[in-house]
Parts: sequence; structure tokens; C-alpha cells
Amino acid sequence: MHSRIRLHRGDITKLEVDAIVNAANTSLTPGGAVGLAIHAAAGPELKAECMSIMRGVFPGQAVITRGYRLPAKYVIHAVGASWHGGTNGEHEQLARTYRSSFALAAEHGIRTIAFPAISCGLFSFPAEAAAEVAIGETVAALERVPSLEQVTFALFTEEVWAAFAKALEARTLS
Repeated sequence: MHSRIRLHRGDITKLEVDAIVNAANTSLTPGGAVGLAIHAAAGPELKAECMSIMRGVFPGQAVITRGYRLPAKYVIHAVGASWHGGTNGEHEQLARTYRSSFALAAEHGIRTIAFPAISCGLFSFPAEAAAEVAIGETVAALERVPSLEQVTFALFTEEVWAAFAKALEARTLS
């Protein structure tokens, strides 16, 4: 099971997977570092498709677009949870973000998917808490969606990498 979860240190836009996940904001405009990198690599067509999505995307939700110039066929735009101290339902909201992303992956026949550390940037979610949610939801999704072959987490900073490695190791030992 956990051999289907991989940690990658580097640029999510370079990964050859069926879909990458954008840590999006509610307007689907390029915001944080991940969103800017994804939009730049995908080209202006991605922005145009995002602008054509007429409904709001709220925290805990995700939508899917084409990948355009990316190696990935799809981009799943997932709106994470903003951190407000941990007592305002942030963990469950972040879990819903992952569940929404995995539901879209199943619906579109996605076998390989790469996530950034959703909510760890501009949304200020603590890395260890976010990693526990991400790994927990991934393990559950791999059990629910047998067609999902590989989930990669593209992690940029040493702090986030260490948090995800710790959460993955804890799941492996349990």
C-alpha cells in the first residue's frame, strides 16, 4: 500500500503523471508559488479555462481542467484550508480537499497523481498537521480506488519534506 505513495523533492510541473494538483485559491487565479508555477508551465490556455469556470470553488472543493503544456493531462485545482489555530474545523476542511481531489481522479480514470503540500504556503497550515491529513487521506483513497496506482507528493522545502516523511513513516509502522 505505502509503496504506492512517493515523496519527491522538486518541481511538480515537471512530473510525468496523469494529473497534478494545484493548491488553488477560490477564484482559481494564480496565487501562491505552486499556482504561479503551474499556470506558467501550462500556458495561457489554463488561465482561460479557469476563468470560464463560472461557479465559485470553496475550501474543501476541487475542480479539474486540462493540463495544456504540462506533462500531466489534467490539473486538479483544490482549495485547501486556511489555518486559524486548529480549532475551527481546519483539519476536516483540508481532509475534504483531498477527498474531493481523489474523487475527481477516480471519475476521470487518473492512475497517477501528484500533490503539493496543500495549505502549507499562503494558507499557513502547520506542515506536520497538514502531512498527517494528507497521508491519512491518501491511504484511505488508495484503499477505495484500486485503479489509483501512484500518489506522489512534490515537496519543496526541507521542513515540509521532513513532515511528510515522518507522517508516511508513522503510517508504515502502524
